[in-house]
Amino acid sequence: MTDTGRPRNDAHARGKLVVLMITAFMDMVGILMVVPLLPFYAQDLNGSGYVSRTLAALHMNGDGAVVSLLIATFAIVQLVSAPIWGRVSDRFGRRPAMMIGLGGSALAYLVFAYAPTLDWLFLSRIVQGAGGGTVGVIQAYVADSTRPEDRAKALGWLSAATNAGVALGPVIGGGAMHFLGRSGPGLSAALMSCITMLFAYHYLTESHDAAAVKAAGKVVRKSSEAVMRVVSHGAEPASRLIWIYAITMGSFQAMSTTLALFLAWRFGVTASTIGFFFTYIGTISVITRALVLGKMVDRFGEARLSRLGMVLLACGLGGMPLAPNIPMLAVAVALVPLGTAFTFPCVTGLLSRVVASHERGLYMGVQQTFGGIARVAGPLYFGWAYDHLGQRVPFLTAAVVVLLTITLGLNMESYVKPAERQAA
Repeated sequence: MTDTGRPRNDAHARGKLVVLMITAFMDMVGILMVVPLLPFYAQDLNGSGYVSRTLAALHMNGDGAVVSLLIATFAIVQLVSAPIWGRVSDRFGRRPAMMIGLGGSALAYLVFAYAPTLDWLFLSRIVQGAGGGTVGVIQAYVADSTRPEDRAKALGWLSAATNAGVALGPVIGGGAMHFLGRSGPGLSAALMSCITMLFAYHYLTESHDAAAVKAAGKVVRKSSEAVMRVVSHGAEPASRLIWIYAITMGSFQAMSTTLALFLAWRFGVTASTIGFFFTYIGTISVITRALVLGKMVDRFGEARLSRLGMVLLACGLGGMPLAPNIPMLAVAVALVPLGTAFTFPCVTGLLSRVVASHERGLYMGVQQTFGGIARVAGPLYFGWAYDHLGQRVPFLTAAVVVLLTITLGLNMESYVKPAERQAA
C-alpha cells in the first residue's frame, strides 16, 4: 500500500500547514490551561458528595488515587476513541471530525469550570478524552496536505507548535484562576476552544475527498479490524512502524516517570530546581523539531533518520544513570529530546506513506491507540522497577528495548521508494 498523491502546490500546502499549526497550538493552550489544576480541583472536590459508589470508595484511598485515576481516564478514553475518529475522518472528511472534537473539548471545559462534585470532574475528563482522540486526524490532515517527502518535517513543525502551547497554557490558566476565580480556567479554555473552532472553520479547508473515495468503491475497514491487523500481521510495514512508535514512546516514559526521583537521589535535585531540567529538555525539543529536523530529513531520509533517532534515544536513556557529573548528565539528557524529535515525526511520516490514502486517518488513530497504551503501561513498569530493582534499572531497561526496536525499522526504505518514483 503506497501513497502517490501530492498537494495542489507548495504554496497551498504551506498555507494549510500554517493553519493546522495555529489550530494545534491553540488547542494545546486550552488543554494545558486546565490540566495542571486537576490535582487542586480534585483535592477540593474529594469527599464533596458522590453519585458513583465507586468514586466514593476511591475517596477512601486518598487524593493521590483520585488524581491518578483522573489522568488515566483521559488517556484511556483518548486511546479508545483515536481509531474511531480516524475512521470517521476517512469516511466523512477531516474537517468535520476536527470540528466535533473541538466542540467536545469546549463542552468538557465548561463542565470542568462548574463541576460541583468529583463525578462531574470525571465526566469532564471523559468528554475531553473523547475530543482529544483527534490527534491522529490532525496528523492525517498534515499528511494529506504535504508531499510525501515533506511529511516528517511538517509533522515536526506541528509538534513544535503543540510544545509551544504546552509552555504557554499553564501560564494563562494560572492567570485566569487569579483574576476570574475557580471557574476562570475552565471558562477561558472553553472560550479558547470556541475561538479555535471559528478559526479552523473559516481558514481550514478539507483535505480528504471522502466522496471520491466512496465513488471509487474503496471501503474503510473497522477500527477493531485495523487494531487486530497490527497485532496479527506484525511483519507488515504499517504494523512495524506502529510497534516502533509504541515501544519507543513507552520507553521514553522511563524519563518522564522517574527522572525527578533519580535526579533527587543521584544529584540532590529538589522541587525548586527540577523545572530547569524540563525547560532544558523542552527547549531542545522545540528547536530541533522546528529548525533541525527538516534539514536532517533532507539529508538522511525518514527511514535512516528514525533509526538514528532511536540510537540517540537509547544512548540518552542509558547514559543518564551512568553519568558521573552534571555536565555529562546534561549531554545524556539532551540526547533524549534529540532522539524523540528524529524518531516520532519520521515514523509517523513513513506510516502515512505505506498505508492507503483512504485509510490514512484510521491508521494514524491506531498509532495513537498503541502509543496511548504504551504511555499507560510504561510508567507502571518503570515506577515498579525503580522501587524494586534499583534506581538505574528503568533507564537501562528502556535503552536496551529501544536498541532492540531498531531491528523493526530495517529496510523500511524499500517500502517508500516506489511511492517517490510514481509521484515524481
